[in-house]
Amino acid sequence: MLKGKDIRNVFYNQINSICLKKNISEIYNENAEILISHPFNKLNGHEEIKNFWEKLFHTLPDIERRDSIFVMGDNFSDERSLIDIEGTQLVASISHYQGTFDKEFLGIPASKKVVYLRSCEVHQFLDDRIIKSYMLLDFLNLMNQVGLWPISPSLGTDFFWPIPATCDGVRISENISTSNGENYDTVMKMHKALGEYDGQNIESMKHSQYWSKNFLWYGPAGIGTSKGMKNFRNFHQVPFLRGFPDRKGASHYIRIEDGNYVVTGGWPSVEATHGGEWLGIPATNKRIKMRVMDFYRLENNRIAENWVPIDIIHILYQMGFDVFGRLKEMRIQEG
Repeated sequence: MLKGKDIRNVFYNQINSICLKKNISEIYNENAEILISHPFNKLNGHEEIKNFWEKLFHTLPDIERRDSIFVMGDNFSDERSLIDIEGTQLVASISHYQGTFDKEFLGIPASKKVVYLRSCEVHQFLDDRIIKSYMLLDFLNLMNQVGLWPISPSLGTDFFWPIPATCDGVRISENISTSNGENYDTVMKMHKALGEYDGQNIESMKHSQYWSKNFLWYGPAGIGTSKGMKNFRNFHQVPFLRGFPDRKGASHYIRIEDGNYVVTGGWPSVEATHGGEWLGIPATNKRIKMRVMDFYRLENNRIAENWVPIDIIHILYQMGFDVFGRLKEMRIQEG
């Protein structure tokens, strides 16, 4: 049986071999399932998974995968989960699929230039094959790279997500037992503080104590990146609370720690009523389910960096706004 860093190397090589266009049956279990960003949403079995990757390979024929974070760990428990997740071993990564945008993809026109498709992934293996994956790909960011923007402007900065400041995010040479739960506990305390919002005063959430002074919050396209608590509140937290005043955590299936890194997420991760304007969309009073992951890097038991992929397009779709439909209209108008 493989142990320690040998497991990490096997999993790392297996995931990265996807872009070498190996036979899907060598990478995925025959019963594999991928929960993936809108409009794909869910892929089952080799045929559907193969079709997805072939579409991406057709779009980026010289595709390469660049990992900036690659961590793994055993799940902590979550009483809200519909299944028992405790002890499930997961691999989590932040990557960019880089290549020449040669063919149209999802109605996004090919630029014939190098682009990077931001992807955040969590994989569960059965032996040496992937049995389940969660994948959030930032298609909005890809639209931005080709000069098309179908929604209201991001308040924060939308740019290439950087590697961790400590340059230690790809942890394939570590032993498997690299966690004592301390950093995970800090993140959970921060989550709890977020849930203490009184509906009126943002200061009622006593979560600032769990962040470093100049932390960086890397949000998805549509929200953008912010630095420090003031920017974080102005660019994301206040608009989000205005749009979803009753938001609450849903079932998390990802809860791992690997050294100074913690990853959480769910499908959905958050549920809320769209009770106020958000991203330019007036309140619809619809119940919204949000697909979110959080990748945290901690220093001295404080959160220093937080990468936050969110399926923004799926949220907007539930609110009645079809981003891909709007993109099509924009292209027709441009002739």
